[in-house]
Amino acid sequence: MSDNVKRRDFLGMALGGVAAVGAVASLYAVKRTWDPLPSVVSAGFTTVDLSGLQEGHLSTVEWRGKPVYILKKQSGSQKVDGRDFEINGALYTVGIQICTHLGCIPGFDEKTQGFLCACHGGRFNASGVNQPGTPPPRPMEIPPFKIDGMKMVLGEEGAEYQALKKA
Repeated sequence: MSDNVKRRDFLGMALGGVAAVGAVASLYAVKRTWDPLPSVVSAGFTTVDLSGLQEGHLSTVEWRGKPVYILKKQSGSQKVDGRDFEINGALYTVGIQICTHLGCIPGFDEKTQGFLCACHGGRFNASGVNQPGTPPPRPMEIPPFKIDGMKMVLGEEGAEYQALKKA
């Protein structure tokens, strides 16, 4: 009888141990599923040096798989409220370079200082505002950004971004 009890205790502890290992493995798998992929985490923030930008020339970077344009506007350009911001007296604009009509990527024309979507004739000015009478229903989106000296950090909300959102 005592051999039977010892064997039963051993089988119970072995079953409990296997169940515990299975539970820990399941929790580990669930946690890994919930965590963002390393590629998503690394694509969360993009830092751009603005000191090398020339007036009127478009610079495009990739942020979270989307093209983002940064433009140092030509001197004498008018500031568009809610779209443009100043750094050291120079006027800049930033936006996600995707047409709000059907998701095409509009090209930038340096002569006219505007965007043209060749797919359906959508037009945007240099600040990414859609022109009336063309298909895009709204301006290009502005990604969250923060200005740190002459560097722009895409993906982080700074004072300049908050000011554009309020305007």
